Amino acid sequence: MLKGILPAIPTCFTEDNQIDKEAQKKVIQFVIAAGVHGIVFPGLASEYNYLTSDERIELIELLVSEVDGRFPIVAGIGASSKDESILLGREVMKFGINHFMLMAPKEFEKDTEKHKAFFQDVAAALPGGVIVLQNAPAPSGAGLNAEELIAVSKDNSAIKYFKEETLPSGPTITALLNHDMPHLLGVFGGAGARFIIDELNRGSLGAFPAAEIIDLHVAIYNAHQNGEAKQARNLYRMSLPILMAQMIYRMELTKYILKKRGIVDALHVRTPLPKLDAQAHQDLDLMLKDLQEENVLL
Repeated sequence: MLKGILPAIPTCFTEDNQIDKEAQKKVIQFVIAAGVHGIVFPGLASEYNYLTSDERIELIELLVSEVDGRFPIVAGIGASSKDESILLGREVMKFGINHFMLMAPKEFEKDTEKHKAFFQDVAAALPGGVIVLQNAPAPSGAGLNAEELIAVSKDNSAIKYFKEETLPSGPTITALLNHDMPHLLGVFGGAGARFIIDELNRGSLGAFPAAEIIDLHVAIYNAHQNGEAKQARNLYRMSLPILMAQMIYRMELTKYILKKRGIVDALHVRTPLPKLDAQAHQDLDLMLKDLQEENVLL
């Protein structure tokens, strides 16, 4: 069963826009050392929609080798079409992976019948697969409400988890967990773990955040699980300045913080994003220094 902190790790590129396998290995080794409970790849934080299918499979193979069976891998198989998602799922199953994070094509918008048929077809084509239905807000996803998610998933036993990223996430998590859906194993928070305490208090299983301060996210989760509510809240407050900036700069920030922490130098991103200027760098440096002085990072 999936549970805990499972980062969606970034994809590392060289400055000439090629996959940087050595940097990728270092990021994987970093999150393993941080005590994560699994890894998600590729997700939105991995720039999955800017990777070719061959690149995705190549990087999944590398990830499987580095993890070496220590914990679950959730493979993102979201794509522009159902057929491509199925092909990706079949390929990653060859590596022994049977957990898939999946979001329906965004052109379905809120047509629940199309969503329902999509997930049923994918489940039928990937027997034994476990689906984590990712519910992201527009423009990335459809941003379904709880009633719509239930309509899509109630008759599909392959959908055993949700990753809830619409805002506010809390009421949707509560509604999903309170609905009688025997095959549902649980709900995870997304949105960079910016709302993790509320989500955990409502019964979420954990979160799928980005990787730049994943050791702090693990500490928050562990404190909460150990009944140390005050410590969990204190750690959570420390995470928020960087996470609020990450909401804007996304992978630009993730890769900058990973570089400042001495993990990798791979700053290149493929996704068009706001660029960090000198003042933003200075602010992030101070945020990171604060966390390091509090001894909450590895």
